[in-house]
Amino acid sequence: MRMVALLAGLSIAAAIILPAAADDSKKADSEPGTHVEMPYLIAPLASGDTLLAYAYISCIITASSPAAAMDIRGRIAFIQDAFVRDVNMSSIGKATDPKTVDATTLTARLLADAQKATKPGLVVGLKLIQIQIRPLRPDAQQPDGPS
Repeated sequence: MRMVALLAGLSIAAAIILPAAADDSKKADSEPGTHVEMPYLIAPLASGDTLLAYAYISCIITASSPAAAMDIRGRIAFIQDAFVRDVNMSSIGKATDPKTVDATTLTARLLADAQKATKPGLVVGLKLIQIQIRPLRPDAQQPDGPS
């Protein structure tokens, strides 16, 4: 009888402790509903006046709260317009390798653009999710297609 009471007590304690531990891990990431996924951004990679490739970039904006995320979603068109203007105004490539995106600098630039296009305090972060580079001309050593 004591064993049954002990097991019942342990299962109740586990039911109380385990969800609390899961809540702590969620707080470490961020509050649910604070991420806003942006449409793909197509950015040119150039060396001087020569267009080398296009970079297809996806990113997520982190809002200060779920309510702020709703406001940001309402401004996506304005944020995307600021992104397009920025990446077409100056190069996003590294100075040493113009065919490679300088992710650190680009993240800072896009974050500043998103913050300018929204009310102060709404945008707290931006993360680049994926960068795909497509050259204008296929490499001469790659086959054109099936033989």
